[in-house]
Amino acid sequence: MRSGAAKRTGLGTARRAVVMLAAVAVAASCSSARAQSPWFGFQKPGKPADQQPLLLQKIAIRQRLNTALPLSLEFRDETGKTVQLGDYFGKRPVILSLVYYQCKILCPEEMDGLVGALEVVKFNPGRDFNVVFVSIDPTETPAIAAREKAYYMKRYGRPQDVNGWHFLTGQEPAIRALSTAVGFGYVPMMGPDGKMTQFAHASAVELVTPQGKLAQYYLGVEFSPKDLQLGLVEASHGTIGSVVDNILTYCYQYDPTQNGHSLIYIRIFQMGFVLTVLLLGGYMFVNFRRDIRAARQHKTTLLNG
Repeated sequence: MRSGAAKRTGLGTARRAVVMLAAVAVAASCSSARAQSPWFGFQKPGKPADQQPLLLQKIAIRQRLNTALPLSLEFRDETGKTVQLGDYFGKRPVILSLVYYQCKILCPEEMDGLVGALEVVKFNPGRDFNVVFVSIDPTETPAIAAREKAYYMKRYGRPQDVNGWHFLTGQEPAIRALSTAVGFGYVPMMGPDGKMTQFAHASAVELVTPQGKLAQYYLGVEFSPKDLQLGLVEASHGTIGSVVDNILTYCYQYDPTQNGHSLIYIRIFQMGFVLTVLLLGGYMFVNFRRDIRAARQHKTTLLNG
């Protein structure tokens, strides 16, 4: 019994010795690793980036509300005619979109989204507002613009409104001047052969007043028909739309941080208060008149009786 116990004791002592030696070896290796790198073989992370990459900064959209567009800039329309940007202003608001027609990724989504939203809007291009697309690619031609217009007019399905849609092309100085005024950043992307293959850019449409001042921005590729309709009424200063549309623009206000219109509850309360006063006032007026007529009839009856 003692012999077995002694053996177990000896084995236990040996195991403890092995564990201690292993612990010393691990500690030594850890100390060596700490001396080499405090992150134990992993690469130490750098400082968190506090700025966007340079490319993203260049293609950002900066909202320049109430900025006047350079309306004297010259472009060519889809027929090849030389026009000035100001030709589409003066009487009605404008929906402006900077794209390029041979884009295969983002621009078709934006244009599809805008056309789809305007199919629901009750106002008519050419009568109530204008739609102006401007290509950011100076190599694109009026023939390309005409092809794009034909495609989207077929999809829009209102041939009577075709004169309210305009697809422009232009030279680099005019394009840059307009994009700078709008706050629309874009960067040409070069292929391995050094030739331009596409443009990196963001997506947005702008609502512009008849006087050519930027009124609202809608970012992305999907647009709310309600927001576009309210925005057109606001940009026109109430010259288009019904009384109901103007009441809605009183209750809803464009919020550039939300990329749309927000309900203003205090104005609803104000309208509710005014409506309540008018109803009570009308009710009291009708009752007072009825009481006065009843009193006069009673007096007449007494005099005749």
